Amino acid sequence: MSDANFLFYNGKISKTGKPLILPDNRSFRYGDGFFETMKMENGKIRLAAYHFERLFSSLEKLKFQQPVYFTPEYLTEYIEQLARKNFHHKLARIRLTIFRGEGSLYEVANHFPHHLIQTWALNPAHNHLNENGLDLGLFREARKVCDGYSQIKSNNYLSYAMAAIWAKEQKLNDALLLNPYDRVAESTIANVFLVKDGMIKTPAITEGPVNGVMRRHLLHIMRNENMPVEETQVSYEDLEQASEIFLSNAIYGIRWVKRLDKNEYSQQLASVLFKKINTMP
Repeated sequence: MSDANFLFYNGKISKTGKPLILPDNRSFRYGDGFFETMKMENGKIRLAAYHFERLFSSLEKLKFQQPVYFTPEYLTEYIEQLARKNFHHKLARIRLTIFRGEGSLYEVANHFPHHLIQTWALNPAHNHLNENGLDLGLFREARKVCDGYSQIKSNNYLSYAMAAIWAKEQKLNDALLLNPYDRVAESTIANVFLVKDGMIKTPAITEGPVNGVMRRHLLHIMRNENMPVEETQVSYEDLEQASEIFLSNAIYGIRWVKRLDKNEYSQQLASVLFKKINTMP
């Protein structure tokens, strides 16, 4: 059963299909808010501590005023309830969207974190490393900024949305975005890792990528096992010269890249790391 019949909005589970926001909603007008995408397996959120740490850090950064009851325990309880009600608890994608309410740019009704939880069933293939490597391209029509908000999964998603449309037009699986300095930031839905001359590299948070939960988990695994890894500046030329490229996010874990433009890559490290993240909490 893949379709969701129910959602959770501001403290209440209700049927889908009913309007939830007004035309003056600031998230609709300005992208004023953020979201968290989580994976549930056998009724439990994977890497829940990392997800909620990022979520509450974003709440503070974006100056929301959270009520006392708005805690990880509160959110976890209703995520689990909703997933069961939609029959998605075995394997699911969870999206928790946080947004401000009505108001103009300078006049805000309040800073309450309106919250919407949705669930979707996942195909079991999401628990396996992709058999066919991804085919990527470089999207040059937008730049991912490097500022105090770039690491947040913002509701302002225009650059990613346009890159995804372009990738589909080009018959690609995903597209890479550059930062203002023509260095690699991330893909439309994932962080980027590469292997070059025996060193594993990923764009540093200061380079503009989202502070990915799976990125953080992979870095923890690599450092615990003394793998040579660094968060650094990554140029397009670095990707061209790499022996391996893979993408990471909370839903897929890891996906290996077969081709970027005319360059082809292997999947040796991606296979090793994928097996390791299957033992994650």
